[in-house]
Amino acid sequence: MNEESMRGGGLPTTIGQYLAQLRAALHDADPAMVQDALYDAEEYLRSELAAQPGRSEAEVIADVAGSYGAPEEVAEIYRETEITVNRALRTPSASVRPITRVVPAQVAVGAAEIAAATTGGPLPPADRVPPPRSALARFFGVAVEPRTYGALFYMLLSLATGTFFFTWVVTGLSLSVGLLVLIVGIPLTVLFFGSVRGLALLEGRLIEVLLGERMPRRPRYADRSRSWLQRIGDMFTDGRTWLTLLYFVLMLPLGILYFTVAVTLLSISLAFIWAPVAAMFVPSYGIYLNGDQMLPIWATPVLAAVGVLLLFLTMHLARAIGHLHGQMAKHLLVRL
Repeated sequence: MNEESMRGGGLPTTIGQYLAQLRAALHDADPAMVQDALYDAEEYLRSELAAQPGRSEAEVIADVAGSYGAPEEVAEIYRETEITVNRALRTPSASVRPITRVVPAQVAVGAAEIAAATTGGPLPPADRVPPPRSALARFFGVAVEPRTYGALFYMLLSLATGTFFFTWVVTGLSLSVGLLVLIVGIPLTVLFFGSVRGLALLEGRLIEVLLGERMPRRPRYADRSRSWLQRIGDMFTDGRTWLTLLYFVLMLPLGILYFTVAVTLLSISLAFIWAPVAAMFVPSYGIYLNGDQMLPIWATPVLAAVGVLLLFLTMHLARAIGHLHGQMAKHLLVRL
């Protein structure tokens, strides 16, 4: 163990201390990544402890520190892996350009890491930085960004997922409370709350894939050394369990809102865009706006231009809604 890894309190002697040091080393990292790192570390350490009966936690941690790493080393590995994975999965964006920074000479080494985390690669020389994109390029560039279509698809899908989540929570809570006086009510309640945690992970994967918001890829670790009654108690006393239920209940009105906004704006914009084509198949070469007013055919190109503008505004709105929803989901579903 080198001196660097011994900073911040030295080598821990218990699994709890190890996890506390790992959490402290990742204090400024993404909460979803922190949850995954804590789960992996606890699962590994407790598996090693179970495989070596008769040995203390301090002895096991001292043995595995060389292979798994000290908390500070593990934290650094997770940071580097997160940057590598994000760079590999990131699709080049039409609206993102490298940012020129002035970095003092003594921190020039760290600049490459900062650049990798923020722009997906090292900073280019100042004379090779491309000029900033115009407002029009940024406005229309949203059409070539995959996250735009992911957000639109999530808005359309949210009606189905929101209805399912809301129905599952209301039905599960009703049956659990109604049957709690009977013997069958207790295991039913436990199964229901366990299923809520599983559905939260599923929703997190949808959010990460479609909206691009980092979400947990592993659940909260369940300590197998504790009795099943204690683990059930932990599930009911965990605030994230109840916040997850709140999220699922909110998904119904949000799903209806997202679906309505997406369908309405897309339908209107596409109808306007196709107005010139539709005008050719309407008697008198016009489009009826209502019962007795007809839009002349010469005005349909203007209507098509309005439709194109509305379509791009809808894409920007979808990106904004996707970002806000991802932030809300992270605050409600991620265990801080």
